[in-house]
Amino acid sequence: MSAPAPHPAATSTPRTAAVLGTGTIALGWIALFAARGLQVRISSTRPDAREHVTAALGLYARSLPGGAADPERLAARLTFCRDVAEAATGAQVVQENVREDLALKRDIFRQAAEAAPGALLLSSTSTLLPADLGAALDEPGRVIVGHPFNPPHIVPLVEVVAAEDAKPADVEAAVDFYRFLGKTPVVLRRAVPGFVANRLQSALLRESIHLVREGVVTVGELDEIVTASIGSRWAVAGPFRAFHLGGGPGGLRHLMEHLGEGLERSWAGLGNPPVDELTVETMLTQADEAFGPYPYEPLAAWRDRAQNAVIAAVEAVGPPRAAD
Repeated sequence: MSAPAPHPAATSTPRTAAVLGTGTIALGWIALFAARGLQVRISSTRPDAREHVTAALGLYARSLPGGAADPERLAARLTFCRDVAEAATGAQVVQENVREDLALKRDIFRQAAEAAPGALLLSSTSTLLPADLGAALDEPGRVIVGHPFNPPHIVPLVEVVAAEDAKPADVEAAVDFYRFLGKTPVVLRRAVPGFVANRLQSALLRESIHLVREGVVTVGELDEIVTASIGSRWAVAGPFRAFHLGGGPGGLRHLMEHLGEGLERSWAGLGNPPVDELTVETMLTQADEAFGPYPYEPLAAWRDRAQNAVIAAVEAVGPPRAAD
């Protein structure tokens, strides 16, 4: 039996990409796509889409990995289209980023698939499964989730999630496309709600909210604890490698032999806070105190500079070596 033909997007460098939506995630993709030399065709329901995107490029262009870009040069690669079909026509890649409305996304992918029968269909959804997104298509498996972490033009991870009936060539094409963008794509072995990074983030956020609600720490203090401990640790070594090293020469096996039962007891004591009016008001009041003095754009620009510096520092050191 011959191997399946590779997806057209995997056989050559893409030239044109459609970006559907102009929210925060879409803006990051637009800036990154344009910085990588793609012609970007944009579909948006915003009447001021052109002004909105052009203004955002001034912020995003300064924080692109590898150095700042000229916003005007990026803007010159953008085309604003009347609708989804016009944006998708002629594109090798379609990246969808509209709100988390399954019916809306299904209809958008139906339109995109009709207008671009050979294009790679990708979704930035953080909650919906690929099989559901592609249900309105003749080939439902064409829709592949490419879930980024915010801000998507900086944070390397893209979780690639495919339906069971997806063609391996399509999955490979998605991985190749995100690598072309300089991302770190990881293909999930099976689709799960929320995928992996969001589930991990949600677990930490739940305990963070519990600790703030119980008066153990404030919002600002909790952020300081995370960035000064597990945040900087996880930038270098993920949870399993960190605990493997925490076990000394005996590694993770030694650690689990000594802490296994204790882990179960500690999990039983974790919080499960209600997201009620008291919880929300406590968080918002403390967030205003901790972050209120900083307007969004300067704070986002600082975050992006710091995030790029961390990523660059880790890349400069390189992967671990046995000789070390």
